[in-house]
Amino acid sequence: MAGLLSWPGAAQAHGTIVDPASRAYQCWQDWGSDHMNPAMANEDPMCWQAFQANADTMWNWMSALRDGLGGNFQAATPDGQLCSNALSRNDSLNRPGPWKTTTVGNNFSVHLYDQASHGADFLRVYVSKNGFNPTTQSLGWGNLDFILQTGRYAPANDITFNVSTSGYTGHHVVFVIWQASHQDQAYMWCSDVTFA
Repeated sequence: MAGLLSWPGAAQAHGTIVDPASRAYQCWQDWGSDHMNPAMANEDPMCWQAFQANADTMWNWMSALRDGLGGNFQAATPDGQLCSNALSRNDSLNRPGPWKTTTVGNNFSVHLYDQASHGADFLRVYVSKNGFNPTTQSLGWGNLDFILQTGRYAPANDITFNVSTSGYTGHHVVFVIWQASHQDQAYMWCSDVTFA
């Protein structure tokens, strides 16, 4: 994680879910130093389309935030725009397709890297319902099972907590909302996982 601090623009950074990797972070991690490589089109087509649509989505993987939602996440975030946190510049993250996945078990950890040490009022974790197909369907609120809401976390660079699930297999989306503590800022991300 120390290497993240030296990336250009990191001084103005906020954070993201680094494990299981959020979509923009996974693309930046895998291709940021090689984003012009045409092999990406075949090896990682979802990251390819995201870089083609707006490379800034990956360079600013830590800045997918909106101010002043007052906890009204669902009302302020239309179906089909959850993975971009309803930010038009990040719309490529909403596209269904074969996103790379992180393999997890029924019990797994979520790791928020909080570069600016904002802390959290809470984090909410959802998992896409059985029968939802992330390769062909855009994510909506009705496609999610609520799993847990954490308590508060003091400011720190790394926040990790455990998630317990059951009954999921194959490719699912883990959807996380981070309500930052320093002001009313809400972050939302999709991480693609394979439950093994």
